[in-house]
Amino acid sequence: MKKYINIICTIFLFILLSASSYCQAIRLFAGRYTEDGGKGLFVFDLNREEGTFKLLSEADAGPNPSYFCISKKKELIYAADEVMEFNSVKGGGLTALRYNPQTGGIEKIKDLLIPNGGPCFISLSPREDYLLMANYSSSSIAVVKLDDKGIPVKVTDTISFASDDGKVSHPHMISFDPMGKKVYLTDLGLDRIVVYNLNAVSGHLKQIENGIIPFARGSGPRHFAFNSEGTKMYVICELNSTISVFDVDENGGLKSIQTLSTLAEGFKGESNCGDIHLGNNGQYLYGSNRGENTIVVFRIGIDGQLSPQGRTSCGGNWPRNFVIDPSGKYILVGNQQSGDISLFKIDEKSGIPLETSKNYKLSTPACLKFLN
Repeated sequence: MKKYINIICTIFLFILLSASSYCQAIRLFAGRYTEDGGKGLFVFDLNREEGTFKLLSEADAGPNPSYFCISKKKELIYAADEVMEFNSVKGGGLTALRYNPQTGGIEKIKDLLIPNGGPCFISLSPREDYLLMANYSSSSIAVVKLDDKGIPVKVTDTISFASDDGKVSHPHMISFDPMGKKVYLTDLGLDRIVVYNLNAVSGHLKQIENGIIPFARGSGPRHFAFNSEGTKMYVICELNSTISVFDVDENGGLKSIQTLSTLAEGFKGESNCGDIHLGNNGQYLYGSNRGENTIVVFRIGIDGQLSPQGRTSCGGNWPRNFVIDPSGKYILVGNQQSGDISLFKIDEKSGIPLETSKNYKLSTPACLKFLN
């Protein structure tokens, strides 16, 4: 009998500790545009249940750190500085920062000039030996080599894209697939995705055979997300407010299987899509509409195709970026024009974010990330 009591007590203690751990604050990172002269990178302890944000630190991450990525070791942060002149030299910027998990403090350790300029997206290679950067304003992409300590060393490759049929290239997102095999680039200006191999020795990108996937003219593919197996790719298009679903073959090729609108039926205003993410359980897909100012939700079928599930107000104006917390139960939205971060709890039954009044004021938020 005593043995069973001990087992029950152990289970009860485990449940209490789990609940306590769940309610504890989680680290949230936020990057912003810095035209107002303020600092660009912030670290918060977020209590999701209470909806409270405790600012731990803020740092100079260079001008306009509009997007950043975090190493798996959670000690280094790499920010893309979205400017056309960096340290008084023509080009964009990359700023590397070190993060202290004990204090939440961050400090700049190095910066690097990125040729051409205007970087709006940055991502890490699976082995964390290279950074990939999409330079929206200069119609180019860049690859940056990292040393064995994760410090940026040099730019190993740049590719510039020429105008085509009167359209100007605007690279917007560049990242590996979940398996770490291929590199995918969305070119919003030329309405296409380009697929590459990355040479791990030279740091050069090479387009694969049949590696250009065209989109409808004027659609503006912006960001993408994969399912966990890497067999489906979901692309949100900024200019025509659609999401396209692709089958991904074993060679990295894409085959379009579905396209549908992100806007409510009958919506008449002007709207541009912003960001896209899968829910943690893989059952729902989320997208942001800047203009309609909503987070739209789609259910993902067994075949990977989408069906509309619902939508919620973004809690502010111009939802540029959003992130789902590691538990999969909360979503935070960075509303660029209204200058706030909105916290939503996700309804477990429908997957739809619930209406909220839990906002934190932060001027021009552009990128939100958790430590997973």
